[in-house]
Amino acid sequence: MATETARATPDEQRGGGMRTIARLWREATAVERAGPAYLVEEEGGWREVTWVEAARRVDEIANGLLSLGVRKGDAVAIVGSTRVEWALTDFALALIGAIVAPIYANSSAKDCAYILEHSESVAAVVEDEAQREKIDGERAALPRLERVITFAELDEVAASGREFAGRNPAALEDAIAAVNEDELFTYIYTSGTTGPPKGCMIRHRNYYEMVAVVNRMESVVRPGDVMLLYLPLAHNYGRLLHLTGAYVGYTIAFCPDPLRVGDVLPAVRPTILPSVPRVFEKVYTAVRGQFDQATGVKRTLIDWALRVGYRASRLRQRGQALPPGLALQHRLADRLVFSKVKKRLGGRLRVGNSGGAPLAKEIAEFFHALDILILEGYGLTECTTAATVNRPDRFKFGTVGVPLPGVELRIAADGEILMRSETIFAGYYKNEAATREVLDEEGWLRTGDIGQLDDEGFLHITDRKKDIIVTAGGKNVSPQNLENALKSAPLVSQALVIGDRRPYLTALITIDPVEAAKVPEVERRARVEAIVDGVNRDRSRYEQIKRFDILPRDFSAEEGEITPTLKLKRRVCEQHFATEIDSLYAT
Repeated sequence: MATETARATPDEQRGGGMRTIARLWREATAVERAGPAYLVEEEGGWREVTWVEAARRVDEIANGLLSLGVRKGDAVAIVGSTRVEWALTDFALALIGAIVAPIYANSSAKDCAYILEHSESVAAVVEDEAQREKIDGERAALPRLERVITFAELDEVAASGREFAGRNPAALEDAIAAVNEDELFTYIYTSGTTGPPKGCMIRHRNYYEMVAVVNRMESVVRPGDVMLLYLPLAHNYGRLLHLTGAYVGYTIAFCPDPLRVGDVLPAVRPTILPSVPRVFEKVYTAVRGQFDQATGVKRTLIDWALRVGYRASRLRQRGQALPPGLALQHRLADRLVFSKVKKRLGGRLRVGNSGGAPLAKEIAEFFHALDILILEGYGLTECTTAATVNRPDRFKFGTVGVPLPGVELRIAADGEILMRSETIFAGYYKNEAATREVLDEEGWLRTGDIGQLDDEGFLHITDRKKDIIVTAGGKNVSPQNLENALKSAPLVSQALVIGDRRPYLTALITIDPVEAAKVPEVERRARVEAIVDGVNRDRSRYEQIKRFDILPRDFSAEEGEITPTLKLKRRVCEQHFATEIDSLYAT
């Protein structure tokens, strides 16, 4: 097992104290750091935000919120995309002990109102007037909501904060001192794939411990790294990365529009790219498509480079050094082929992190053959983001890595993954019954995921417990394994496997529009049929997809069919395409 290399933490540097996010921020901004805290895209380029500038702004907003009457224990929502204003407001609210209730920017007015009402938010900080209008339309159902502030209006809040601090110089420090590590830092609402979202209560010490654990793994993130962050800050994965940036000392470049990631990468040139699998899948499809179109000498060169890359990858996966001859070939392959793909990702990517949903093993192996390392991790909101992770110095493709320091894992008799750690949440807000369903008296969290630990301690995720298909013949089938295999084909955009309590498996398949343009329409079904046949090959009969249908459109967030992290909402998809599913089981 690889030895952990522990860096000096703020605790060790200054000693003692409570594990609160306020303390995390204050200690982070008290340390002199070479790089900027944030990069913000503006007309004409990217502006650096220094740690000193960020610290001053957070204090001003915090004092401004105090001047408006926001106090410890008040819930305040933040509604917006991944912007620096979001991050600074989050820290400001942590300083005064308010409880942040994040809401996705693309949430409907109804979903916003649900979280605002359920969390009993007294205020909302929103990105723009469009978000304000969305909330204003629901104000009649929100009697506790006193004010809505846009990001643009934070300048006024900061100005009020400067005046307030002049009259009350000790107010902010008193507020910080009053926050206890066992008190709530945030409510993070689950995606609600099978019902209304539940509010996960996460304490200050939960998130503090989470970022401290990440900091102990030096190969994962380092001071001086540059991270391109497009993931929504309302999601626990994006939230962890923004908090960890302050603790570790890397620079975060905010990208509010996920569709612009490809355009932004060459400008930011990140060393770390956290993402959901769908982005890596699209890059994989595009690169494979270009390779497949190559002919003649160029195709011969690509095929040679890939053979070299896969040979090198196999050795590196085993922790072995490359023989001199292979190392020389690998450098040449990098110069002629790999570097061109790397350039699309900015040219200096040290590691890509994938989470939120499974990444197909063959995709991770393909990127590694191109000398691009993409590592998967695993966790859930209820454990404050992460429980296991692959690391640059210890990884195994097709797994979600080994447990983080301080995380205990065990597998229940039915295959469910159980975990226990300092990062386990306090329960679901206003829902003790649901809390008892997932937390036992000894602190073990029932994850709802099925998996197994191999002899080397790596965790393999099989499926969501509630998603396991039990056919009419009583056979258990993991739909995600089949869906990932289907999506590894460039032509397939999304796939949904059906078959619970039915005589055989079927699939709803959507087509990637870019790849579809390369295939005559009359040939598309035959191409998809060949893909399905390939997935079925070498599988037991009960695991084979007997029939499929190609949908006229992709699954979409606008129709409520996918979560903000691009996971399919199975029940919603099945309801929306019930007619197509019924036809697959017609005689």
